Amino acid sequence: MKFTFTDKKVTLPKKVHEYAEKKVGKLDRFFQAEADTSVVFSVEKGRNNAEVTVRSGGTILRASESTADMYASIDAAVADIERQLRKNKARLEKRLRKDAFVRGGVEEEISFVPDEPEEEYNIVRTKRFPIKPMTVDEAVLQMNLLDHTFFAFKNEDAGGAFSVVYRRNDGGYGLIEDDT
Repeated sequence: MKFTFTDKKVTLPKKVHEYAEKKVGKLDRFFQAEADTSVVFSVEKGRNNAEVTVRSGGTILRASESTADMYASIDAAVADIERQLRKNKARLEKRLRKDAFVRGGVEEEISFVPDEPEEEYNIVRTKRFPIKPMTVDEAVLQMNLLDHTFFAFKNEDAGGAFSVVYRRNDGGYGLIEDDT
């Protein structure tokens, strides 16, 4: 695994980075290709935040935890990612290492994360509509006219690329663009 550590508004000792590398490194057994891992540490209002993002072969896993202790935040974030992997293991089998979920010998660490039953994605409605080319301003206007929280369109400003505008919780607007 390749690691990138970022400390926001805090300077942490090297041993915290080493601890995070050791704990997150145990997730390496799940991935076929070398995974890129980003760990962001921050402190806000007396809480220690650890956000772990793992990218491998088009799969992105992210967990963020906030506790009173940075080590506990790292442990909780790693446990969350492991729980995500186990919860979706049937869907992820083609992307993950073949024997990722098989228990090894005695020397393998025991996981305290229970295997959760995989829930089905239940599509309750399918809607089809033509995606029209328009500018971002026209898409925001159309979204507001429909009183929706998001709107998909072909962005004329980006050469007809698929884009989505959405209403943010802070009252502003966001834009998601296809980068191809």
